[in-house]
Amino acid sequence: MIGGYAQNGQDSDALALFESMLVEEEFKPDHITFVSVLSACNHAGLVEEGKRYFGSMSGIHGLSPTLDHYACMVNLLGRSGSIDEAVELISSMPHKPDSLIWSSLLNVCATKRNIKYGEMAARKLFALDPLNAGPYILLSNMYASDGRWKDVAALRSLMKTNNVKKFAAYSWVDINNEVHKFVANDRIHVDSIAIYKELDDLIKKVQEVGYKPSTNLVLHDVGEQEKLESISYHSEKLALAFMLMKRPHESMPVRILKNLRVCGDCHAFMKFSSKVTGRTIVLRDSNRFHHFVGGKCSCNDHW
Repeated sequence: MIGGYAQNGQDSDALALFESMLVEEEFKPDHITFVSVLSACNHAGLVEEGKRYFGSMSGIHGLSPTLDHYACMVNLLGRSGSIDEAVELISSMPHKPDSLIWSSLLNVCATKRNIKYGEMAARKLFALDPLNAGPYILLSNMYASDGRWKDVAALRSLMKTNNVKKFAAYSWVDINNEVHKFVANDRIHVDSIAIYKELDDLIKKVQEVGYKPSTNLVLHDVGEQEKLESISYHSEKLALAFMLMKRPHESMPVRILKNLRVCGDCHAFMKFSSKVTGRTIVLRDSNRFHHFVGGKCSCNDHW
């Protein structure tokens, strides 16, 4: 039950249930329960609560934290801005850090643009799993955001040398039991002309209430107009426009799935879109569920 709440983004419900069960003498939380509890703290950005639960595993409940629990704490500390503390936690681990730990650190470094520790985590992952494109892409994104185009080129060259294949980002939605898949700048959909018009209209509306495209996230050394065009038509934005076009008057949430982590610009765009349309938007990316309601996200911008 606790895990179900956590997996569906109902973090406060998961933690409230856990607290209520702790007073029951027969309740003995196990390793899996604590993964769910720490994940809920992570999603909600509850740092002190996460530290307390993590510490209670061995102190009160007699459990030894596993790599999964350490990864949750690295995420939680890093996303709260305490990346130094996250690195110290890794250094103090009784286990040898694996790819899960280093991936957690790399992900939070890409949220906080901490290139120093991001490079360290990425190079650990290059050694552990040299054919995984994810770490190369995340580090490349960080370099690009910082304008370090020579480093971006060097990473691309390294990927080519190591025969690392980059995987495409895509989003998909289900409407009338039919799946519609989108990639960035996708124009092959049968309704593409109408979708782009819907999206362009939505972009104008969200800009009127404060949305500003984060062109610094574009990973190519091109002009500002090219960056703007590139970031405006990411797959999840096209999927959103399609659903709003097909279901303009429904009160049910718009549900979108994405195979990779949502970028910072699309995350901001979804928040503004939920505000101007009055629709709840549920986006499931590779990290978690995001529930956008009235201009806010359930992750509190920690993902």
